[in-house]
Order: sequence, then C-alpha cells, then structure tokens
Amino acid sequence: MRSIWNGAISFGLVSIPIKLVNATESHSVSFRQIHTEDGGRIRYRKVCELEDREVTSSEIGKGYEDADGTIVPITDEDLAQLPIPTTRTIEIVAFVPADRIDPLQLGAAYYLGANGVPAAKPYTLLREALKRSNRVAIAKYALRGRERLGMLRVVDDVIAMHGLLWPDEIRAPEGVAPDANVTVRDKELDLADALMDTLGEVDLDDLHDDYREAVEELIAAKTSGEEPRETAAPARSGKVLDLMAALESSVRAAQESRAGGSGGAGDAGDAGETEEAEHAEVRDLRKKKTPAKKAAGAKKPAAAGAAKKTAAKKQAAKKTTAKKSTPRRRSA
Repeated sequence: MRSIWNGAISFGLVSIPIKLVNATESHSVSFRQIHTEDGGRIRYRKVCELEDREVTSSEIGKGYEDADGTIVPITDEDLAQLPIPTTRTIEIVAFVPADRIDPLQLGAAYYLGANGVPAAKPYTLLREALKRSNRVAIAKYALRGRERLGMLRVVDDVIAMHGLLWPDEIRAPEGVAPDANVTVRDKELDLADALMDTLGEVDLDDLHDDYREAVEELIAAKTSGEEPRETAAPARSGKVLDLMAALESSVRAAQESRAGGSGGAGDAGDAGETEEAEHAEVRDLRKKKTPAKKAAGAKKPAAAGAAKKTAAKKQAAKKTTAKKSTPRRRSA
C-alpha cells in the first residue's frame, strides 16, 4: 500500500518513525457528467474572475475570504512557519479506555507502519503496551493543512489510527427527537424484543453492497449491447393499520426467514389469518419471555389442591386393587 504521509509517533521521549497508509477504500461506482444530447464529457475549468481567462494549477494559491468579501492571500510559506509541533509528528497526549470515545467522533481510518528496521522495536513496544493496557492512545497530528485529533488502537499486529473530530465539531441533537408525547406499551416492547431476538446477530463479512452489484450488472449489459436485466420490485404488504400489527408482521416474517420458509413480509397481512390467531401468537411470545420462577410460582393454591386430589385418587386405586386381587397358591 502506498504511504500518504511520513513522520513519527512521539511517545514520551521515544520517537517511532512511521508511514501512514489508508486503511479503507471505496468500491462505489464513479460516474462522469455528460451532455445528454451527444454524450460529450462535461468538464469544469478554473477561470480567474478578474481576467476572465482559464488558469493553470501553478497559478492557483490559497486565500481567506473575510466577512466583507476581501480576499486575504495565504502562502504555503505562511503556513509552514506556524508554531505547530505536530507538522510531521503524531504526538500522543493521553491513554484512555476505548469506551470513552464517542462513535460520533470517528473519522477516516489509517494503518501506521514501522518505517525502517530501527523503528521495529519501539513500534512493537507501543503495540504491546496498548494491547496489555486495554486502552487507546489519543494523539494530535497535522494532515492536509490542519491539525487533527486521532485515536491509536491495535488491529491484529498493526497500530491503526482513526481520525477524530474535535469535540466542538459534534453538533448537539437539539430538535431531533420527536416532540410528541408518546407512550410505549409493554406489549409493544415485548414484540420489539422478540423481533430483535429472532433477527439475532450477523457476521458483517457476509453483508455486501447490492446496489453496487446491480449498477455493475447494468454497466456490463450496456457495454455488451444487451438489454439490462429487469428486476422484480420488492413485494409490498398491505397498509399497516397500527404499530402492533407492524411488529407482529415483522416477527412472523423474521421467523419464517430464519426457518428457511418461503414466506416473507408480504405474507403477514394475509386475509386467511384470523385476529384470534395473531393474539395467540403474541401471548406465546410473552410467555417465552416470562421468567421460569414466576411461572412456577403462579397459582400455588390451585396447584396444591390438584396435588391433594391426585394423591386421593392413587390411594383409592390401591384399595380397589387389593380387594379384587386374591393370592394364588403355588402347586408343588
């Protein structure tokens, strides 16, 4: 993998030369803009507004636009002279438990590779220290013209770094939650739990991008001059009247899918299913979620009465058997 940045990890007084490589890659299909009438490529040209002419990359620099519209030129030399110690250094500032990091802060991921033989020993030392401590390292570094925050952790035998957003870059979720005062019933929560249990877990390696595969098939068909394969629209169930009906339908569909049945979400609204059967299924689901101790302790008086009746019947049966049976003498 090609490195995109070379520098060092600063770990106290220890300096570890490293190279930074991208840990992820995009597999999305890229499109070009074209003129729909003749298929010609649409390109963007960089034009100077004052001279009204196209300029080359060597003529383009940086500038900051002030509030009144004034452009303040900023050169690469100006930026290079800034007193930033992290220009070519990933400076570790703290070690914290991994659960202290809010997933909202996570950004791009990189692999940090040891740059040269002398870096192998301190690199391995930091890696093993991170493993044993069950913590992650918080670091500051500079990349693409700005100072950034990062988190170092161990992936297999490699130190990986996740770019982190600064805390003040995370927006508060004000006004996002529903304004309405909603009450969720226990029965609805029971069904939601049953649905989660039925869906279970998944191996993320088994998931793939269906949309990208469909786009690639479309491009392959058009390239070979064939008609694109028509795909059937997903079956839509009838109109869901309430949340309970949607949950019940989802549980049944998930159960059928797990069992390898042919039924899907569209079968849930089948007219052949009676309302009584649906409520019976809900009761069964709730019984499964009832703890065994509660079930055993329920209706103790009735269970005791039934035990007495059973004992009395057994005793009466023994007396009847004793009267009917007469001992036989064995002949010599």
